[in-house]
Amino acid sequence: MSKSSSKGAGARTRARELMVQALYQKQIAGHDTAELITQFHEQVAYERVDQMFFDEQFPAISNSQDELETKIDTLIDRPLKQLDPVELAILLIGVYELESRLDIPYRVVINECVNLAKRFGSIEGHKYVNACLDLAAKSLREIEIQAQT
Repeated sequence: MSKSSSKGAGARTRARELMVQALYQKQIAGHDTAELITQFHEQVAYERVDQMFFDEQFPAISNSQDELETKIDTLIDRPLKQLDPVELAILLIGVYELESRLDIPYRVVINECVNLAKRFGSIEGHKYVNACLDLAAKSLREIEIQAQT
């Protein structure tokens, strides 16, 4: 399967799911970005994702994690260290996409991240992710939000 043969929203959703797993593993096991890319490329699940999307986004998120965490820290009501690692991984993806992927509507970013939190996060974690990303969207996508109201 070529990089472009897994197109569509489902393939992007699966790419985000893989990114959550890779970012979680980075937090828990301390693997570096290159090591994780190699490891996840070898997984069978990688064959079913939007590979180009994963290969562009995951390194960008992973390599700018400190900067993204600084932004997330302004959105949350607790110390960053108290965030669940899965929810942090999802917020990293969401804040990155809101900030850097203007081609993806902010509502799609938030919806995808809420669904990731429902699938991988704690029982009420999706509500927290939704609230944080809604707040982030108000500053990072102000013009887009105003245009839709």
